[in-house]
Amino acid sequence: MDMRFDGWIAGLGTGSGTRIVVGHWPVSPFGAVSDVMVEHADGRRVLLAPSEELGWFVADTYSFDRVETVPVEVRRDGARWSVDAGPLELRFGIGGRGGLGILLRAVPTVVARRLAWVRLIDTPARLLRGVRTYGSAGNGRREWYAAQDLHRIVAASASLGGEDLGGLTDIDPPVKFGFGSTPPFPALVRVTTTVRLPDV
Repeated sequence: MDMRFDGWIAGLGTGSGTRIVVGHWPVSPFGAVSDVMVEHADGRRVLLAPSEELGWFVADTYSFDRVETVPVEVRRDGARWSVDAGPLELRFGIGGRGGLGILLRAVPTVVARRLAWVRLIDTPARLLRGVRTYGSAGNGRREWYAAQDLHRIVAASASLGGEDLGGLTDIDPPVKFGFGSTPPFPALVRVTTTVRLPDV
C-alpha cells in the first residue's frame, strides 16, 4: 500500500548546530498535517508530531531518539513562513528559484511524480550531499520523493524551549533521520512523498 504526502519540506541549519526539517502536508493519509524533525548538535533526534497516530507512522519510517506529541502549526504569508511546534518556534523567509528550482519546475507534474522518473534522477541527486530521491526506509518500507520546485531559505530565526538557536546555516552535518531528504543548503522543496508499506 502506498501512503502519499503532498506538500513541502523545509530544511535548515542553525548556528547552535541544531538542524530542523519541517514537513507541511496539506494532503496526506492523516489529513492536513505538519511535523517537525529536530537533530541536536550532539546527534539526538526528536520528532514533534501533532498526534500519536502520525508520530507512530513517522517513527516507523524514520529513526528518532524521542517522539513528542505537541500542537504543530504552520502558517504562510507570501514568502514568510511561521512554524510553532511545542517548544520550537521557527520563522523563515524564502527567496526566488535558483537554477535547480527552475529545472524542477520545468518537469510536468505528471512526469515528476512517476516512480520511474524519481528513480532516474536519484543518481544525479546524490551529487547534492545528503540527498536521495529513492531508497529504503524503516520496517521494510520503501520511500521516494518527487520534487517539483525549490526555493532557497534566505533568512531564519529559531528557538527551542525559549533558547535562541543562532543564525541560519547550511545543514551540516547532514541529518540522520533516514536516507537523505534535504539539500545541504537551507531550502524549501515542493514535494510529493510516497511511502510504500510492505505486503503483510
